[in-house]
Amino acid sequence: MSWLTHHWYRVTPLHLLLFPASLIFRLLVALRRNLYQNHILSSRRLLVPVIVVGNITVGGTGKTPFTIALAQQLIELGWQPLIISRGHGGTAQQQAVTADNTATEVGDEPLLMARRNICPVWIGKIRGATARMALRAHPECNVLLCDDGLQHYSLQRDVEIAVVDGDRRFGNGLLLPAGPLREPVSRLNEVDAIVVNGGEPATGQYAMQLNGNVFYNLLNPDKTATAHDFQGSRNHAIAGIGNPQRFFNHLGEMGIILTSHAFSDHHHYTANDLNFDDCDAILLTEKDAVKCDEFADERYWVLRVDAQYDPALMDLIQRKIS
Repeated sequence: MSWLTHHWYRVTPLHLLLFPASLIFRLLVALRRNLYQNHILSSRRLLVPVIVVGNITVGGTGKTPFTIALAQQLIELGWQPLIISRGHGGTAQQQAVTADNTATEVGDEPLLMARRNICPVWIGKIRGATARMALRAHPECNVLLCDDGLQHYSLQRDVEIAVVDGDRRFGNGLLLPAGPLREPVSRLNEVDAIVVNGGEPATGQYAMQLNGNVFYNLLNPDKTATAHDFQGSRNHAIAGIGNPQRFFNHLGEMGIILTSHAFSDHHHYTANDLNFDDCDAILLTEKDAVKCDEFADERYWVLRVDAQYDPALMDLIQRKIS
């Protein structure tokens, strides 16, 4: 967690300086949204339904595993989805993402989704233009999933889904840079569904859990292990995700004794970052694993997790896109 995010989940003396900047940011957010609502800034509608998955806080809330699970269920129901994402942390401008790409090129989350091999995945900073190019390349696709697109108003949407971290919620409730919020909490009153990752959802919200208990070896994915296989080992766990402690807690609940190492979200790893002398196993999230291919050895084990959410949510989505 960076020095600034440390202040996002409490109120400290630093907020005497941060709070005025937060008020300015709030005004700019409101002005931008108003310009789109009054059609001064233009937004475009696609020829296929658009489902936007996003959040109102900086950092991960479980959007990527949720988007993967949503795409999989849509396929099971007969839809042919296409996923677009910004490609945060990547150098590529606008392109399809394949399993052979690197996280440096396309970003860690799009690469993770592409390696699941569920449906086409594209990246691009301008979501509307990326979507149109991707749909031309994949005319068979009939529904678009926009990952982390809640604030991208230039792309009109049929369904807005906000994913909330059930443990951390909204921090100190302040907007950037004084708090973790991209938009005020009141923005959630306008979305079609609120999905709560862990914790207790309020009435009208939808529960989601991330489940996983099998590890695969990063160098040899056909080789798997369970928590029992790490008993008595010197285990180190790393996480460069929005809420690293969630991963560490999950491993602890599995009975694994470990030394934890939290990195900033989207951290680009080097071999030196993970050069632990007293180490028999390095346990990673899938998001971290896609950035460790080049220097991994047989000690690297990846925990695959899958999102499970309230089935009533899909009923709502189908009503809106059918």
